[in-house]
Amino acid sequence: MREELAGFTIGVTADRRRDELAALLERRGARVVLAPALRIVPLSDDTELREATRACLDQPPDILMANTGIGMRGWLEAAEGWGLAEPLRSVLASSYVVARGPKARGAIRAAGLHDQWSPASESCDEVVDHLRRRGVAGQVIAMQLHGERQPECTLALEAAGATVIEVPVYRWAPPTDPAPLHRLIDLIAGRLVDAVTFTSAPAVEALLRAAGDRTDAVVSALRTDVLASCVGAVTAEPLLRHGVPVSAPGRARLGALVRTIVDELPRRTVTFKAAGHLLTLRGHAAVIDGELRPLAPAPMAVLRALAQAPGHVLSRTALLRTLPRGADEHAVEMAVARLRAGLRAPRVVQTVVKRGYRLRVD
Repeated sequence: MREELAGFTIGVTADRRRDELAALLERRGARVVLAPALRIVPLSDDTELREATRACLDQPPDILMANTGIGMRGWLEAAEGWGLAEPLRSVLASSYVVARGPKARGAIRAAGLHDQWSPASESCDEVVDHLRRRGVAGQVIAMQLHGERQPECTLALEAAGATVIEVPVYRWAPPTDPAPLHRLIDLIAGRLVDAVTFTSAPAVEALLRAAGDRTDAVVSALRTDVLASCVGAVTAEPLLRHGVPVSAPGRARLGALVRTIVDELPRRTVTFKAAGHLLTLRGHAAVIDGELRPLAPAPMAVLRALAQAPGHVLSRTALLRTLPRGADEHAVEMAVARLRAGLRAPRVVQTVVKRGYRLRVD
């Protein structure tokens, strides 16, 4: 198949650029579930940002920490509205500019400024280590915040003798409609998605907070059956702390994130021969003799259970445990019938009288 992600379902937790990421995945055949975990909102009261800007003009910073592209652009646009854009650019032009990542670097250069250094890991900790080695005693540091305060970074720099001016440009807020996020949490816990993408560490933390008493089930699914795919190492940190293996590209780009998923998900498929057919299980579909056959959740659950014990008979009771709660043995029979119809190969699943069902593996 030319659509490398056909048959897979992927959750997208981003708000900003979610449509772009969804389009990249759908172009490769994936089914996408949009569920923003957070949204970025400008400060409802820009008094703090204006005060921080004034502080930078009164105490020109020796160092500028540019954390995000959207934050730097927002700061300069706000300064433009106050008539302070040129004075601000002037004082920042004399600073030692650290761009935490490529987006921040792009915003710095678009503003006509010059960045001197970037961390390989794009992490705040690496920035702090670099600045402490360089020496910050007696210096003023303007720290453009990344949605929320970064007290560990601020305290570490202040302990090294610096004066830190925190510059709040935007903040994180819960999604306007939380229903899609809770639906995605249900899908993850039920292992009904194949991968979930994250483009910021706060989005990871927001999803786990929203999971509530389902957090253990979500983390268990992400450790095993559901691929956690992060845009970079910084985004991955909260998942790694929970023992979740993470897939991440070498460069923090959406295109690279999608290529990582394209490489990883097909490797998780199960392939076998049954009743003369070549069968591959991928996500919500089966590929039989090269043809994609999308299946409903119940028949797909039965097929997965049978594939985990190829050639062995599974009783109706055993298969019943794979179906949603409240189902009965008649539901198992219906799921098997729908499975045979969906595969268009009725001989693949064999009925063993008075015992149950098995795959007729070659």
